Amino acid sequence: MNHAETDAHRHHDPRVRGFASDNYAGAHPEVLAALALANGGHQVAYGEDDYTEHLQGIIRGHFGATAEAFPVFNGTGANVVALQAVTDRWGAVICAESAHINVDEGGAPEHMAGLKLLTVPTPDGKLTPELIDRQAWGWEDEHRAMPQVVSITQSTELGTLYTPEEIRAICEHAHAHGMRVHLDGSRIANAAASLGVPMRTFTADAGVDILSLGGTKNGAVFGEAVVVIDQDAVRNMKHLRKMSMQLASKMRFVSVQLEALLAKDLWLRNARHANEMAQRLAEGVRAVHGVEIVHPVQANAVFARLPHDVAERLRERFRFYFWDESAGVVRWMCSFDTTEDDVDTFVAALKEEMAH
Repeated sequence: MNHAETDAHRHHDPRVRGFASDNYAGAHPEVLAALALANGGHQVAYGEDDYTEHLQGIIRGHFGATAEAFPVFNGTGANVVALQAVTDRWGAVICAESAHINVDEGGAPEHMAGLKLLTVPTPDGKLTPELIDRQAWGWEDEHRAMPQVVSITQSTELGTLYTPEEIRAICEHAHAHGMRVHLDGSRIANAAASLGVPMRTFTADAGVDILSLGGTKNGAVFGEAVVVIDQDAVRNMKHLRKMSMQLASKMRFVSVQLEALLAKDLWLRNARHANEMAQRLAEGVRAVHGVEIVHPVQANAVFARLPHDVAERLRERFRFYFWDESAGVVRWMCSFDTTEDDVDTFVAALKEEMAH
């Protein structure tokens, strides 16, 4: 190994994997190979490149003939731009209290888009028409931000899934009130893999107007996309993307990653594997006395309750996060590169720490 290779491997041990987040995983080798192929020569900047143009056909194949993709840098950017595109300055967004846009985006929807978030507590991370109605009122009241969008997440922050029928019911209910529906799909591939249906089944075919399409959590280096399905519902996407600092000059390097994932079945292979590892982890955890799985394991997340001191000791051996520290609930995430040995080693360590 030469000095450059030695230096490149000094920063971390590539054999070490944890269960903190699918964002911790590296990029899939096929995505890296696609980036290398796209790197030669010059391509027109700001989305006028061949890769972004080709991506549009792939997106239409997944989401229907009216779909159009607007690649962006990250998931928060995708959500903010998408929500801006379907709201007025006085608009509000109804979402689950646990939604990423409410809990994990540092106030970006409020600060960058000027939006009011109208949150609803949910036991499983999922909205229903009845829960939406808790906030779907006051459209003519100038003292209240106007509900204009319902935002759902698939899979949810609690690792649960909406069925296509549940999303269709939400869309019909929202549209009947003149509201649009946004879907945060940072883990949309995991949802499709678990449900065994195309992504279109619970998006375009169910009535979703606009969605945030995830790439980073499923094997990309960086990059997501806003996918516009209902062109009549969306205004000024190009201007909003630029104004929100989400327009990449070298956009080919975002688009080619999404192309590598979506053109064939890499997106599905990656998601299926992550989901399968979560199921393997859940099966192992259920066999450990004193540890309780607190939400259905439907995608690539496992939420469990265990003694605080056990969790702290286990965190010294593997990276993961408390979800609700006061309740002793932790979150374990599996990724496209999680191995069976990773899972089995972790479960064995959990058993050891519980025995102590």
